[in-house]
Amino acid sequence: MNLTELAESLPAYARDLKLNLQSVLAQQELTERQIWTTAAACALACRNETLSRTILEEAAARLSPEQLESAKAAFAIMEMNNIYYRFRHMLANDEYANVPARLRMQIIRTHGGDPVDFELACLAVSAINGCEACIKSHEAVVREKGLTPEAVVASVRIAATLHAVAAVLDAPCG
Repeated sequence: MNLTELAESLPAYARDLKLNLQSVLAQQELTERQIWTTAAACALACRNETLSRTILEEAAARLSPEQLESAKAAFAIMEMNNIYYRFRHMLANDEYANVPARLRMQIIRTHGGDPVDFELACLAVSAINGCEACIKSHEAVVREKGLTPEAVVASVRIAATLHAVAAVLDAPCG
């Protein structure tokens, strides 16, 4: 299934999502590589097989193999980190903040893709997973590396739209 077919498979009540799906994957605030790195990581985080396969196929045509693996790595590491750091943040207890995570996170340094794009994908996946601590951390990094507020918001538009598309695809009422 290609992106057009995916959009057309959405029910009439999701017309806005059909239109948003096209527009968020062509935003001027992000480079094509940033769009597709973020989209690939977010599609995987949405856990819908049809969406993931479609987006990954489209991304593979636009990204180097290393950049696509970097997107997958951003998804994978944030699935772990979002749970762990959301837990620590929700407790708001300094005792836990001082306990080492002892979770392997080497991929953050060795993902093989563009570092800014990786961080942007981590930020967007964290938005899907609702981890305030990770959102703040990755937003600070991408801003420090020169991205604008508009670029940050553009990445979250991708996350929001893909998450909504996955929800509609997963809905039992169709």
